[in-house]
Amino acid sequence: MQAVITAAGLGTRMLPISKEIPKEMLPIPNNGELKPIIQVIFEQLYDQGVREFIIVVSKSKRVIEDYFTPDYYFLEYLESEGKTKQANSLKNFYKKIEESNIVFLTQYEPKGFGDAVLRTEPYVRDEFLVVAADTIVYDLNIKLMVTNSFLVTEVEDPRPYGVVIADKDGKVIDVEEKPKVPKSNLIIVPYYYFDRRIFQALKEVRFQKELQLTDGIKNLIRKGVNFKAIKVNNVYDLGNFEGYFNYLKGNIK
Repeated sequence: MQAVITAAGLGTRMLPISKEIPKEMLPIPNNGELKPIIQVIFEQLYDQGVREFIIVVSKSKRVIEDYFTPDYYFLEYLESEGKTKQANSLKNFYKKIEESNIVFLTQYEPKGFGDAVLRTEPYVRDEFLVVAADTIVYDLNIKLMVTNSFLVTEVEDPRPYGVVIADKDGKVIDVEEKPKVPKSNLIIVPYYYFDRRIFQALKEVRFQKELQLTDGIKNLIRKGVNFKAIKVNNVYDLGNFEGYFNYLKGNIK
């Protein structure tokens, strides 16, 4: 299975810190360590069997590519200084990197989530995951995802998100990006499983500033493609201050 991880956004909801530090590189506590958000997501996907990754970054986020480049000299230094715990943690991360095929692509202008996905067209095969690098799902099970499906969860205020209307069996009837008057409190969690038809659907979207992935999905639904909404509960949106703060509050003892 291939996974596209999108990490090219400007991160304006996390300013001022995101001006110099990509929001995907902000640290969170995980199993007794501080790790960047994107590392936690990468390792979670790796542990569920993914070995091929396409990471979409912007030209200002080279630090992500550097972070995913093993530094064995630093590892040797840690071991020579007797910092065994830290060395073993890095060694485990580097092993996962070495056992994976990782490609970095650049989104040169901030043209939206849909544009970031569209840039991966030459590199993906028939079916692939798409994951936003600022959202963690702790009850994730990618084996439950079928072709043309995405994760959803319920929230009190769905207006800042992509809102989903689905029937009782999870068949998606419609999706709407950031509606002023939502038709449900079910929102998209940005973990998707597509086939290549999403690319043509995105190319057909007329847009001004940003190409939204939800518009591509709407196009496919109009053409009769069935999408399934898979509900999850343990979701953390870390791309905004409130979500990031609540995660820290709940995970720092």
